[in-house]
Amino acid sequence: MRYIDFRSDTVTQPTPEMREAMFHAAVGDDVACDDPTVNQFEALGASILGKEKALFVASGTMGNLTAIMSQTHRGDEIIVGTNSHIFQEEVAGASVLAGVSVRTLSFPDDIPDVQMIKEAIRPDDIHAPATSLVCLENALRCGRIVTKETMREIYEMAHAHGLKVHVDGARIWNAAVAQNVDVKELAQYCDSITCCISKGLAAPVGAILCGESDFIARARKYRKMLGGGMRECGVLAAAGICALNHMRGRLHIDHENARYLAEQLSAFDCIDVELESVDINIVFFQLHRSREFCEALPQKLYKRGIKICNPIAGREGCFRLLTNNDVSRKDIDYLLQQLREIL
Repeated sequence: MRYIDFRSDTVTQPTPEMREAMFHAAVGDDVACDDPTVNQFEALGASILGKEKALFVASGTMGNLTAIMSQTHRGDEIIVGTNSHIFQEEVAGASVLAGVSVRTLSFPDDIPDVQMIKEAIRPDDIHAPATSLVCLENALRCGRIVTKETMREIYEMAHAHGLKVHVDGARIWNAAVAQNVDVKELAQYCDSITCCISKGLAAPVGAILCGESDFIARARKYRKMLGGGMRECGVLAAAGICALNHMRGRLHIDHENARYLAEQLSAFDCIDVELESVDINIVFFQLHRSREFCEALPQKLYKRGIKICNPIAGREGCFRLLTNNDVSRKDIDYLLQQLREIL
């Protein structure tokens, strides 16, 4: 039975072209920097993002942690959003492994605010940790995008105070498409950026970390420390090359499908949709039914060939759906029909 999977864009299957490229990939030992396919992938990623160098990492989480370790000292403090992936979803790696204090800021609607960040920078005080890094996210976990202008303001303020800026760009490709700008226009306003290839771009594994040459040299050693030396990983990088060359140009379809899904859901009497937050391929909706009904909904849909996540913890009756390369407009209509029957 085929399942239509709305749980995330991480569930995408590699395309036939990716599988073919993986089969034929030339490989070497990437720890020794002699895997030709990895080298090609990293050069391509750096070029697309307008950075000097790039590093293939096993995941976005590894990329973010490596970037933090490479731009801070133990005992430093980094600034992040309260709802950021780095703080909420990365197992406290910044504190446990990088040894940094994490200062969280609750931005309105999660959109980073330059004045709030500026006020959170520690003074030169023997009692306080030194603020050394601002970590942004674009697109945000809530489905919104951060504008190029906001990124520029924060980047310029941070540099004026001697701070570096890292961007968790797991969905930076979506953020660029949503703003109709080249991704370089966003990536120029950070010192380092992690970009996933295993979400909307549909590659099976990995992310790419980009920045200046000396930063990537440090990051390569920290990647090794974290167990990220993947040896003959050209078989994975081959899929990444396909992702960067062929999958970025179709992300607008996911965005259009998400908007369609959100608008159709908003027509249900018992559903409220956060239409204002549908900037990319993420849709949040509130189902006004009992807790028991909401908790049972994923299993009811599963029996009809549809996968969705459980209600969001702490937000009773709130669900998150994502469109992706494996979800068609026909699939969305099928979901809507099943919801009508269940509700």
